[in-house]
Amino acid sequence: MAFRVKVSVCIILFLSFSSFFFSLGTAQGGFNYREALEKSILFFEGQRSGKLPPNQRVSWRGSSGLSDGSLAKVDLTGGYYDAGDNVKFNFPMAYTTTMLSWNTLEYGKRMGPQLQNARAAIRWATDYFLKCANAAPNKLFVGVGDPNADHKCWERPEDMDTVRSVYYVSPSSPGSDVAGEMAAALAAASLVFRTVDPVYSKKLLGNAVKVFRFAVQFRGSYSDSLGSAACPFYCSYSGYKDELYWGAAWLLRATNDISYLNFINTLGVNDVPDLFSWDNKYAGAHVLMARRSVVGNDKRFDSFRQQAENFVCKILPNSPYTSTQYTKGGLIYKLPEENLQYVTSITSLLTTYAKYMASKKHTFNCGSLLVTEKTIRILAKRQVDYILGNNPMKMSYMVGYGTNYPRRVHHRGSSLPSMAMHPQSFGCDGGFQPYYYTANANPNILVGAIVGGPNQNDFFPDERTDYSHSEPATYINAAIVGPLAYFDSSER
Repeated sequence: MAFRVKVSVCIILFLSFSSFFFSLGTAQGGFNYREALEKSILFFEGQRSGKLPPNQRVSWRGSSGLSDGSLAKVDLTGGYYDAGDNVKFNFPMAYTTTMLSWNTLEYGKRMGPQLQNARAAIRWATDYFLKCANAAPNKLFVGVGDPNADHKCWERPEDMDTVRSVYYVSPSSPGSDVAGEMAAALAAASLVFRTVDPVYSKKLLGNAVKVFRFAVQFRGSYSDSLGSAACPFYCSYSGYKDELYWGAAWLLRATNDISYLNFINTLGVNDVPDLFSWDNKYAGAHVLMARRSVVGNDKRFDSFRQQAENFVCKILPNSPYTSTQYTKGGLIYKLPEENLQYVTSITSLLTTYAKYMASKKHTFNCGSLLVTEKTIRILAKRQVDYILGNNPMKMSYMVGYGTNYPRRVHHRGSSLPSMAMHPQSFGCDGGFQPYYYTANANPNILVGAIVGGPNQNDFFPDERTDYSHSEPATYINAAIVGPLAYFDSSER
């Protein structure tokens, strides 16, 4: 994993509205969204930590991290490595799980045979979170693996020998942000399993309530409590209020307990940013809450609908309130590092809000611009199609989809020969010269992985050392699952 440092950038290129809509009008079609959906979920099996099951489909991966938690005399095996490294960061992992759960809730009926795989991907994370929430009293475990030590090595997860440090938050060292996000993940996942495994669902919800109570009672940022174990990797730049809002919004949906709405109203959540990510949850929470206004016609949630629509107005390219820049090829461009994480997360919100609008034939205005469900859907589809290959480089940014896709992905397991091909350990730094710095393609194809993506000029160098553009991440994939299911079903 590369540093997720939030950078203030002045992007030189700004796309005119006329050229943007020209690119929409000339977009090529013919993408196999069903195939892309299947591969986007398969990717998660390549990120698994712990004892792999017999039905593991990514065959070049093996079991790893089997002693995770032992330094604290607890069992913290399982979960996911966040990106191209061998560290388990609960903050982005929980966001990944929340988004994967939300997309499964919204589009599960459209997923066909992939619904079962999506549930399995969610459960791989929630089983781990249940361990984190119950392994020791007055502690919420939030990560395994020293990120600073890990980033000095280039070795497979199966034979990593870096220290597997254990990190937790507690009443004296709080982490409302990571706890709020874990509560959101558990609550959202409880809805996914409510009918297919009610016992497990009840367990998830009970733990969501408990973890959220901890987040509210002991307030503080996990970045402050964990220091260099969190920053500069996954600092909570937006603070923890957005995670308290997000967690409460999911608990409200899971329980219908109006006390969560009352709690949200005490937070003063009026922020309407023009992005959505593992760090900043405001826009996602606005859309989630707006559902009760748009679909349920509940007037108590009209203010959240307005905030959700204000967010959309900041994204649409021809809105008088837009604050979003686009590349010449039509891609939403937010920040130079791992830009596709913002693209997939924003696109997920766009398709979901368009779905809500379509159910009630709802429209709204951005100034003089009338916004319909179709307005939003066209923009969302443009982003998905860009990722799958309709871009100036004719490059699919999903590994293994199409014929022209990234071959030198910044990912330890993918770039090093598998255990079957090379049983001997490479050691901490043995993999750098022969495999990290080489121009050769990765020996193992990490099917379904979406990399950080092109730069502001629509250029992608496909260099393993360029982690800002060539590194995949679980949260990039989790957000695109819904849009892929949405467009697959809409084109049948």
